[in-house]
Amino acid sequence: MTPDPDSTPLRRHSVTPSRSLSFVLPTRNRHARLLATLDALGACPPPNAGAEVVIVDNDSDRPVRAPRTLANGLSVAVITRPCNEGAAARNAGVRAASSPWIVMLDDDSHPDTGTHLDALARSLAARDADTAAVMGDIHLPALARRESGGLPEVFVGCGVAIRRDAFLRAGGYDHRFHYYAEEYDLAARFILAGARVEFDPAFRVQHHKADQGRDMNVILARLVRNTAWVTQRYAPEGERRADLRRIRARYRAIARAERAQAGFLEGLRDLRRSIAFQRRTPMPAPLWDRFVGLSHAREALHAAHAARPFRTASIAEPGRNEWVVRRALAEIGVPVVERDADVLVIGTLSPGPMLDAGDRLAADGRRVIAPWLVPGPPAPVVLPRAGIASAAA
Repeated sequence: MTPDPDSTPLRRHSVTPSRSLSFVLPTRNRHARLLATLDALGACPPPNAGAEVVIVDNDSDRPVRAPRTLANGLSVAVITRPCNEGAAARNAGVRAASSPWIVMLDDDSHPDTGTHLDALARSLAARDADTAAVMGDIHLPALARRESGGLPEVFVGCGVAIRRDAFLRAGGYDHRFHYYAEEYDLAARFILAGARVEFDPAFRVQHHKADQGRDMNVILARLVRNTAWVTQRYAPEGERRADLRRIRARYRAIARAERAQAGFLEGLRDLRRSIAFQRRTPMPAPLWDRFVGLSHAREALHAAHAARPFRTASIAEPGRNEWVVRRALAEIGVPVVERDADVLVIGTLSPGPMLDAGDRLAADGRRVIAPWLVPGPPAPVVLPRAGIASAAA
């Protein structure tokens, strides 16, 4: 059984209190990659109020060795955990951190080299009090595309800034998830607590995604179980069964494509054993609509239709929560057709794939509509990508 993280003593270097930013990153058996990430962080001009790095050693085979100070003066702390706690190892890092904002990274992700951390710190400090997290625009340089996860108010854990007190009030990451979909669970708790998650395209993160330790059968087993746990916990009763069916269908198709059917079936078996033990805290419908991206799709598509009406739409490059895009179109009476449509609507609510799709489709010459507007509140704005229609188009 995974121990209670709060009961395990911490072993670390000292951390100076009252910094403006704390970078928290877990690591396990990737020593060279970690050092490269620290070098990249050390190349960033530091904030005036200082910053720190808290490394959480997730039970590596040999202890993590890191400098006490980076080239730019950021102090470094190392915490060791007695076992591999997965994403929940971040909880210990947040408790040890001394800054109001925690920038969550992986040992293979970092802000763009040369990012002025003072500008990032000031941007975060200026956020409204109900903003719990600000997700970055995460790029995968080796693959020449963006990170594929997340939703308008669900962040990806390798590139997000989280308000420390909001994280602690929410209870941090649930250790039972280990890895995969744990961000969805935490984002849901933020929304239930009356907070918001925002996307900031100016906060750019490079993720040097490593293949080491990635087993698609393990990944599929956890994804199907953990994603269904989130639905079981938070979906309104009228949406719960339909969403569970969508989850099974999505990951069954991915398992076939990745030849990971064994992992998918193991995930289903684990889900059947565990789903009844998930405590139900169903969201009111307006909060669920935010969580799945429906309110964002409604805003963007209604505004685009009001500005320049269109009779038919085709779904371009479908992806996560395509069903939300289709539902929002149906609500304004626009049928989805396969060809000769008035507009193309990008069929994913994940920020990275949505922006990538906009870049690819910009040269098509047709009207392309994004299913949500970037950045988010307080005011709708034009999505900053040429060729994509906005509310003002």
